[in-house]
Amino acid sequence: MPRIFAYITHKNGVADDSAVELAAAGKKIDGAASPTAILAGWGPDLNAACTSLPAAFSEMWKIASEVLAYPNAELIRKALVKVVPANSIVLIPHEHFGIDLAPGLSIKTNSAFVSDVVNIEGLEGSTLHCVRQEFGGQVSAHVQCDISSGVVITVRPGAFKAIESVTTRGAVVEKSIDIGSLKAGRRYLETIVAEAGDVDITKHNVLVSVGRGIQEKDNVAIAEELANVLGAAVSCSRPVVDAKWLPKSRQVGSSGNTVKPKVYLACGISGASQHLAGIKGSFLIAINKNPKAPIFQVADVGIVDDILEFLPELTDKIREMRTVSAK
Repeated sequence: MPRIFAYITHKNGVADDSAVELAAAGKKIDGAASPTAILAGWGPDLNAACTSLPAAFSEMWKIASEVLAYPNAELIRKALVKVVPANSIVLIPHEHFGIDLAPGLSIKTNSAFVSDVVNIEGLEGSTLHCVRQEFGGQVSAHVQCDISSGVVITVRPGAFKAIESVTTRGAVVEKSIDIGSLKAGRRYLETIVAEAGDVDITKHNVLVSVGRGIQEKDNVAIAEELANVLGAAVSCSRPVVDAKWLPKSRQVGSSGNTVKPKVYLACGISGASQHLAGIKGSFLIAINKNPKAPIFQVADVGIVDDILEFLPELTDKIREMRTVSAK
């Protein structure tokens, strides 16, 4: 059985929530295996990220280098080629950085490559059975992949539910000396922080998020009314921003904000990977009139209905319940 590795992204000393999802994906490949985590970076942030990593990995390989103080996929790809054994299985989150890192890594390691995986159906000999989505999530493609020479897999955020962690945290294995000198053709210049909007959706415990299914700008008021009775904020997917129905600061997804509310109501949102990449660790309630909408595959609760009819009824019901409880 090939060894399974998970590349863990981190920020400000905290491992990304996708870490536990990669561990769960690894278990789907081999239930008896415990993936090895790989973290790269520099300084106190890297050390803190190792400490924050959930106890779901047999080992944590640490790659520390000053040139990795800001994540650079070109450099980290070179580092991974030097430390990861041949014919390994490498799991990477399917988001900005992972999409940059993974394809070139598969080429450099002469491995197979499967992107945006939403399910792993099992391993038969050297054939791995995966599911990925195509045509904007409207089609589930069942992929057979020969992993005899290894494989690099990008895993869609939110597609794999975290499993119960092991009780003992894996040991940290120092791999920094193995990477040697790293040079890249590109370099980090600066981070430009987007201007804050009227509402900071990253600070709310409940979000009512609208997508293309809201149909027109005037209908956004229906979601705002529900948000008001819930003490929530209204967020949205990219098509709503593109149509200028809500400002960019309200967008959730890979090209918007990453949010971690306790409850996320996805209203009329199909569930494209770019949107789901911005939702972390939330209880996801999906409302969509299309029963085959991809978002139902990752939702904790799915409701098949027209949001223009369902949301006002839900708002009225919540008001009614609060009136009764207040008496």
